[in-house]
Amino acid sequence: MSIAWIESLFFSPDPRVALASRAVLLLAGAAVAALLVAVAGPIYAVVFLVALVGGLLMLRDLRWGLVALFAVIGLLPFAALPFKVGFTPTFLDLALIALFFVWIMRIATRRQRDLIGSPIGALVLGFVLLAIFAFANGLRYGRPSMTTIRNFAELALAVTFFFLLVNHLRTEADIDLVARLIMGAGAAAAAIAVLFYVIPQAWTVRVLDGLARFNYPGGYGALRFIEDNVDNPMRAIGTMVDPNVLGGFLVLVALLTVPQFVSPQPLFRRHWVAIFLGLEVLALYLTYSRSSLLGLLVGILVIGLLRYRRLLVYGAVGVVLLLFLPPAQTYVTHLVEGLMLQDQATLMRLGEYKDALALISRYPWFGVGFGGSPDADLYVGVSSLYLLMAEIMGVVGVATFLGVMVGFFVNLWRAWRLRPGPRLEAVLMGVGAAVAGVLVSGVLDHYLFNLVYPHMAVLFWTFIGLGMAAALLANQQMANGKWQMANSKWQIANGKWQMANGSLRFAVCSLRFAVCSLPFASEAAT
Repeated sequence: MSIAWIESLFFSPDPRVALASRAVLLLAGAAVAALLVAVAGPIYAVVFLVALVGGLLMLRDLRWGLVALFAVIGLLPFAALPFKVGFTPTFLDLALIALFFVWIMRIATRRQRDLIGSPIGALVLGFVLLAIFAFANGLRYGRPSMTTIRNFAELALAVTFFFLLVNHLRTEADIDLVARLIMGAGAAAAAIAVLFYVIPQAWTVRVLDGLARFNYPGGYGALRFIEDNVDNPMRAIGTMVDPNVLGGFLVLVALLTVPQFVSPQPLFRRHWVAIFLGLEVLALYLTYSRSSLLGLLVGILVIGLLRYRRLLVYGAVGVVLLLFLPPAQTYVTHLVEGLMLQDQATLMRLGEYKDALALISRYPWFGVGFGGSPDADLYVGVSSLYLLMAEIMGVVGVATFLGVMVGFFVNLWRAWRLRPGPRLEAVLMGVGAAVAGVLVSGVLDHYLFNLVYPHMAVLFWTFIGLGMAAALLANQQMANGKWQMANSKWQIANGKWQMANGSLRFAVCSLRFAVCSLPFASEAAT
């Protein structure tokens, strides 16, 4: 029994055969659904059916895999299957594995015949290899747990995702699709965070308890407050578990959205862009994350100085409102205490920095790996992207990472100077500002390289891949434009040459006619 024969029944020209076939399919689907509900319960049954349909779509087209990936990152980044297969796979793992499987099969079946390199591809590959070396090097100091191995594999896949994006995003429509998916996922995550913040805490806890079966933390302990003191204001977490992680996520998506608000050709209608951006900024504010606020302001400053000056006015108005509105005074107090080194979190950070520098000084070049500290008096872990990376991969790893970032910004700057179309320019500026903002935020936080938050690593390297794909497309458009201009000039020159050649032939013919006419003229004269 072949699939073609089954399809011929469903779409038979005889309406009775087609109707009967579809009725049998519906009855069989209803029976399977009822069996799943009876065996696993309604929630697991719905999840299974959605995963089945989503998996089939992802295997048919890479774009469906991207939809699933960004939906997971924005809505349920920590959700895992309720069973183990040696380890507990997360929804993020499944989405990444499906994407890489489809991409590899496209290459193996020659549906994608060529692979595209990028100016920073060698540096990114070098960073991945250094991470693998650091993991192997860390085995000297201790045996990693299964969770650590899985989390490291997720980090390696996150960085390697850069190559998949550069090879898949070859047209402006592909780049626009990924930008839209990221902005949509960001708006959804921000809306959830705001909703969880404004509803009663008991309702939020009930929702998180419902997600506990998918490996989410539950109970009132999942809620976060300033300085972990319930007497202080609550901090927004959404489904990101940690307010600083939510803040970093919102820095990336908000700064990607900002240029769309002022672009002459936004990817969404402008009122939708305004709603998205308003939700993201509000949710970021409710995280009370000072490093994320700093990253957002830096990104807006970059966009304003380079292109859209009125954003500087909007940013200044926002800062004034933050400083002087009564509801924001708690935030201002929290910010000032951090700047004055007076609050508990800042003092803890200073202690972490001191211990991190001590560990780095003992293992400066290649770090201690991902397994943990070999010295009992020190530990691996610090609230700084660069210090944490130096602890794990050493100075060599940090230098390679910074080399990737420098190459990334240089290529984005060159592409932007080519003055591409409004849509591509807005994506280039948004990606560049987002990466710059989150790198500044990373001075005071570690979520981009913390194995506990793999979705942030995936999102960060998505931005790097998206930016490089946009830069390559801008260069290609410029090259095509130059070729068309050169071709037009050649056609004009060829036309002028043909015109001159025609004039010459006409002159020669005229001369021949005159020569041939001389005998007749002389006879007429005699």
